[in-house]
Amino acid sequence: MDTPSVPDDAPPLAVDIDGTLTDDQRALDPRVIPVLRAWPAPVVVATGKSMPYPVALCEFLAIDQLVVAENGGVVVAGRDTVRIEGDREGANAVAAAYRDAGYGLGWGEADLVNRWRETELAVAREMPLEPLVEIASEHGLDVVDTGYAYHVKSPSVDKGSGLDVVAAELNLRSEAFLAVGDSENDVPTFEVAGRSVAVANADDLALAAADHVTAASFADGFLEAVERFAAP
Repeated sequence: MDTPSVPDDAPPLAVDIDGTLTDDQRALDPRVIPVLRAWPAPVVVATGKSMPYPVALCEFLAIDQLVVAENGGVVVAGRDTVRIEGDREGANAVAAAYRDAGYGLGWGEADLVNRWRETELAVAREMPLEPLVEIASEHGLDVVDTGYAYHVKSPSVDKGSGLDVVAAELNLRSEAFLAVGDSENDVPTFEVAGRSVAVANADDLALAAADHVTAASFADGFLEAVERFAAP
């Protein structure tokens, strides 16, 4: 798919990264860069990744740093507002208990996936899920499968609550946003946004929750969503 033009009256956008702006190898599709840079309304990058990743993406795209990271656990609304919403102590306790039970997190000794994480824990999907869910439950936390990792998070936050925070900081309503994503952790964003689009590779929960599903997958699906649904 060619890079679509962006309408001047496009609505605010909330977009996931992995599986939505990327290809099937998790590489950022270069065609999304001019779209995001040209977007005339606020763009909120909503992801399960830790804060440095989406902040860096915004920095290198030269767009405002509007970020929902760690599935709502960390919210960035420009250079002056960083809010920590999740349960860091609980996530650390789950990590310790999971290791004590004989399981690793699956990312190697350096663990760059969790190194900068503020509020949640990410575990590789190759690791046992059942004991992780049990330990997380004992600490009052949930486990969300994003298709790329198991995320242990506070039940009080999600991407939807994070979008609410950013929208309020921008004096906008969450209902004004177009949301695009691919996973069950995008469902809360779909629920608060005015319109939601799941790319074709999305999991069953995201497909069921979205207002629309694209014919194309991954970044091709995002570009299709922009072309079809960007008008207010």
